[in-house]
Amino acid sequence: MVHERKKPAPIPVSAGGASAHGGMSVEDGRVKLSLPSGESADVLLYGATVVSWIAGGEEKLFLSEKACLDGTKAVRGGIPLVFPVFGKSTDGPTAALAQHGFARICKWELLGKTSENESSIQVDFGLGPENLTVDLRKAWPYAFGLIYSVTLTRTSLETKILVRNEGNETFDFNLLFHTYLRVPNVGNVSIEGLKDIAYRCKVTGTEAVQEMPELSIQQEVDRVYADVPGSVVVKSGGTPLYRVERSNLEDVVVWNPWESCANIADFGPSDGYKNMICIEAGAVSKWHKLEPQNVWEAGAIVHL
Repeated sequence: MVHERKKPAPIPVSAGGASAHGGMSVEDGRVKLSLPSGESADVLLYGATVVSWIAGGEEKLFLSEKACLDGTKAVRGGIPLVFPVFGKSTDGPTAALAQHGFARICKWELLGKTSENESSIQVDFGLGPENLTVDLRKAWPYAFGLIYSVTLTRTSLETKILVRNEGNETFDFNLLFHTYLRVPNVGNVSIEGLKDIAYRCKVTGTEAVQEMPELSIQQEVDRVYADVPGSVVVKSGGTPLYRVERSNLEDVVVWNPWESCANIADFGPSDGYKNMICIEAGAVSKWHKLEPQNVWEAGAIVHL
């Protein structure tokens, strides 16, 4: 299906701090969204990475205390955006790219605030070949356009993406929202919604089917669940904390490094793995083809 959706006309950006009445502000490469009721979200222009989501007076995302926020490397924590490859390819058109592609390591354009009312605010970001370095354009020489939308409400955070093939050549891609959710104690966490789903375990290199109604986290876990039909619920001690809904994203990656986080240079504190679980909505178990002048849209909503 061919779409003609273009970049939205941005609403003017205000500099400085966000007002007590909510809205959007920009300072030092960080875009802050806020609602009159007190909820907020911070998005770096570097990688269009969401690095904070506060609701009910509490931070809902895990951000490593060693995360680099100065644009020198991908951010460890928050919601990094993975595109156009998940992991590292050894052959094919994405082989020259670093792990997880370039979207999380490029500076995005702020397109502006595209909607706002008392209970929600949406801000859009854009990325195209003109935002890539010369080396990245050589590594992935396709004409493309990305529009990334972050919407904050009183009880949810939504991330949406539009991928457009603006050239004359078909390209393949993966996409994933690498969401680090903050939890009180991962040892008490259980994840519902994956029963009977086939997965690939990246820790053991094996494939299996989830047999238990809920997945508990008692050791390192790194699984790619393919073709998950419904929403995924994260519970703590049996009480729901988050519900993750997906649109046009068939896969769910579950990751917690456990004590192997000691081998991750920018992960901190050393026991930080106890307070995080990654529930990553994506299209990563297979390549997706995008024909010339076509677009592909997908999104995820984390509900409280």
